[in-house]
Amino acid sequence: MLATSLKRALQTGIRAELSNAPIAPRAFSTASLAFTRPTPRPIRLPYFTPCTRSSFFFPSHTFKFPRSLSTAASKNQVYSDIPKSLPYWLYGCSAVVFGIIVIGGLTRLTESGLSIVEWNPITGILPPITKEDWDEEWEKYKVSPEGIIMNANISRDEFKKIFYMEWGHRLAGRALGIGFVLPTIYYLARYKLPRPLPAKLLLIGLGIGFQGVLGWWMVKSGLDEQIITDNSVPRVSQYRLAAHYSAAVALYLGMLSTAIGIQRDMKLAKNHAIVSALNIPAVKKFRGLIHLSGMMVALTAVTGAFVAGLDAGLVYNEFPMMGDGLVPPKDELFDQRYARSGSDKIWRNMLENPVTAQFDHRVLATTTFTILCILPFAARRLPFPAARRLAALTTAAAVTQVTLGISTLLYLVPIPLASMHQTGSVVLLTCIMALGGALRKPSRMIRYMRRA
Repeated sequence: MLATSLKRALQTGIRAELSNAPIAPRAFSTASLAFTRPTPRPIRLPYFTPCTRSSFFFPSHTFKFPRSLSTAASKNQVYSDIPKSLPYWLYGCSAVVFGIIVIGGLTRLTESGLSIVEWNPITGILPPITKEDWDEEWEKYKVSPEGIIMNANISRDEFKKIFYMEWGHRLAGRALGIGFVLPTIYYLARYKLPRPLPAKLLLIGLGIGFQGVLGWWMVKSGLDEQIITDNSVPRVSQYRLAAHYSAAVALYLGMLSTAIGIQRDMKLAKNHAIVSALNIPAVKKFRGLIHLSGMMVALTAVTGAFVAGLDAGLVYNEFPMMGDGLVPPKDELFDQRYARSGSDKIWRNMLENPVTAQFDHRVLATTTFTILCILPFAARRLPFPAARRLAALTTAAAVTQVTLGISTLLYLVPIPLASMHQTGSVVLLTCIMALGGALRKPSRMIRYMRRA
């Protein structure tokens, strides 16, 4: 109670003092109404440097940060526009092409390529289902050159076997087209890919479509009615077969090379010491040897396609002799029957005469094998252990391929050996591609990758 009374008395005294104090007058001045502009603060912006190149993918209004600033892109962000899945997707597509090449070889060896006499890109996806559908396909095959001359007494079950072989080959090609085109559209729409990667993807996509057209063009040559008139062996043109096979291998190598190039540029951008080592004279010379080896293997594989198209593996089933000597008789090597004029005797025998086609394939294979055997010895001076191992692996693949080729010839072209021999050529090209990728210099794409 006492504390409360003292508090109230103190408050009453303060109010009394304030009410009796006089208020001093305040002078009015217009200076107090004057507007004072605030001093602007400097705005700190990051330092931009405009790009020097303007293009569709890198317009002139884009900028890049100097690497000296803290806001500059780190090394892990340099490749932000190239997804890590892209090269692995290309590896997967190349593996599918590899499988299609193997299936195509088996289709030819089992003489199944002419079992489907029509090309229906959309409706041909599904095989015949009902009995009526099978009867319709069977009747179409019976009036084809192969059905009349070679397989006049074929049963329905036997026809189904060769039909499914060709249908599976075509279905794999369609699956490859869908599996490549749709992801390509996604990558082009989602990411700003560095040049010239978009052009490469579009070119590969066009190559897949062209390969389908080329395949039907090849099959159509074996359905010509002139074969029935001449009563000749129904088979596709060796020219078109070689073109179809070469296009498939080129498509495979294009996918594989693009995938290897992307990963190689990513690695070289982070390790400049490797770039300087790639310019030493020993590496340059060995790189030229790789290019020579690749061209020789590819040329030998193309001549092998002519051997397959002409059934040239069924003549002179001996090695290394061809009859009484290493070289067949001249009248067989340059047969006048294959010439249509005086000036085409040599090249027509090389491309249409089974004896000459096999001899050319032997000579090229022997020459290529000799070059490939030099690779491990020439690679000893390289400062890259991986390249030395790949050189030895390439030579081992060459030895295997030659062994398969000789065995296929001696045993009268059995299907398993012939299929492995054809597959071995693609494996050998893969080894050479990997070896070249290990010594590959930075491509133009790496400059645009650094702008990302």
